[in-house]
Amino acid sequence: MLPAALRTRKPHLVLATLATLALLATLACTSCQQAGLGLLSTMPGVVNDPSNRALRASILGFGMGQFCHQMLTHDAPLGLDPNAPVIGRFFPQQCTSQQLTNGDYFVQFSGFGYGYTNLSKKLTFTMSGAVEYDADFQLSGGSMYIYFRPRQVTSSNFQSHVIEAPVANFLNSLSNVGDTFGKQLVGGQLQAGFTVVRASNGSTDFAVGILPVGQAPQHAIDVHGSDRVTWENARVDVHQNERDFVGPIEVTDSGRAIWVQAKLDGAPAVNVMLLRKDVGDASLALYYNYPQIGPLSAPPLAQVTMQQGASLNQAFKVDPGQYYVVFENSGAAAPALMSPLAMLTDVAATVSYAVQIGDAP
Repeated sequence: MLPAALRTRKPHLVLATLATLALLATLACTSCQQAGLGLLSTMPGVVNDPSNRALRASILGFGMGQFCHQMLTHDAPLGLDPNAPVIGRFFPQQCTSQQLTNGDYFVQFSGFGYGYTNLSKKLTFTMSGAVEYDADFQLSGGSMYIYFRPRQVTSSNFQSHVIEAPVANFLNSLSNVGDTFGKQLVGGQLQAGFTVVRASNGSTDFAVGILPVGQAPQHAIDVHGSDRVTWENARVDVHQNERDFVGPIEVTDSGRAIWVQAKLDGAPAVNVMLLRKDVGDASLALYYNYPQIGPLSAPPLAQVTMQQGASLNQAFKVDPGQYYVVFENSGAAAPALMSPLAMLTDVAATVSYAVQIGDAP
């Protein structure tokens, strides 16, 4: 049984982890995705007709061909429910997928991540799972809606690694409360379905549950009409003396920039940092392995400070490669948070953000 402090809100983080699994299947043909989706959209009646099983299976199978490759190159935001802020991340490290004789797709995955609760503060963990998905899709208005309905969860596993709060760490040593919380979290959310929406401009979006054709997922930042490709659009709670790592974000062409649009509520200020993948991986490892926040493994490529109530529209010009965008809520961003009185409280930063890839200014 979980302590009351962990039962104050429903213990079912929305594993956008698995939404990411769904997202990945739509990204397979990078060089032909826009032309291919445009061509398919000219004959939606034929493609959407359930009687054309062979055609539909071939299209879906093509997308599933790089399912694991795409899964391993994206983080997965974690939230308490679809409309709540992100409170952590899952970073997949291993994945295998195969099509079963009944046409379903069997996916096994594992990785690590972090989350935040009022009792534990930062909680880092490892997680693995195996799910059989009934996958299908529909075309509408130039977009592809891909549906992933879990048919069977054959296994799941969650193990806490580091718990920041000393009291919660002690409780975990007595009762494995962190593992119990995680198993309930994973077991419940692996039963959820996901919808992935692939737009003709190359952007990919997802929603928890089965999204009706023609509807769009709700987001924190309005970026409609933009010619940039949206990597992630969400709202995150970054608690005091914590960080949040978005990435790795892959940029394949020269002359491009990682654009960050954001708005801050709550904390007086946060730092928004751009890290190369090697520095981001090493800094994330430090964040995962140690309870308290420490320095990054190396200085960031770029950094800006965003003030409470202000809006940010920042372009980070980058060379082809992989990067992290990091939000940091600490005394480095707001020196007032370092006062003895402030350190006794938790001044959380709520950041509404959209991370996009577009032409450099």
